[in-house]
Amino acid sequence: MAHKKGAGSSKNGRESHSKRLGIKIFGGQPAIAGNIIVRQRGTRHNPGQNVGIGRDHTLFALIDGQVVFKKKADNRSYVSVLPYQGSEVAAETKPVVNVQTEAAAVAAPTTNGKAKKAAAPVEEEAPKAETATEGDEVVA
Repeated sequence: MAHKKGAGSSKNGRESHSKRLGIKIFGGQPAIAGNIIVRQRGTRHNPGQNVGIGRDHTLFALIDGQVVFKKKADNRSYVSVLPYQGSEVAAETKPVVNVQTEAAAVAAPTTNGKAKKAAAPVEEEAPKAETATEGDEVVA
């Protein structure tokens, strides 16, 4: 006779999903306005210049710029976003888009000198076979 109880549901509900907290954009890295910089519980890191704070204490960038972490005299960590200076703006925020026309995609040479094949080859219709009449013999 078994003495073990069946489901045991009150003993199973221990594990919770990870909350994925922590620094998402580190110091010196570029941030776009609206990017989340730090997800945290409480204010381990405080908002500095050009950084906003959400109702769950998430820090986010208010402008495009470079993320900087600093400790001030009160021994608290402050996160700021400093705006880009001059030539950094063009390099960081405006990626170059390479657009090819349909004709260029068909015969664009590659680095090894061979021509590329067409991106979407045109299918030609195969000639239709003549149908057999009553008098013709079909050989398979």
